[in-house]
Amino acid sequence: MKNIKWIFVLYSLAALLAMLGIGVAVAFRSFPMILLAVVILGVIMVSGFKKKRSMIEAGTL
Repeated sequence: MKNIKWIFVLYSLAALLAMLGIGVAVAFRSFPMILLAVVILGVIMVSGFKKKRSMIEAGTL
């Protein structure tokens, strides 16, 4: 726990906000908002995993 990778903290916070958006969309019963939030969550998760893979390959993680 010596070296915090702040980019991953930002990815996790963005994913958390997307999940919060899903909850708000469900509360409003808005199907388009639910789909948008799920797509945003997917994009954030995929980009985070790609970043992690590239850092592992570069030897910085």
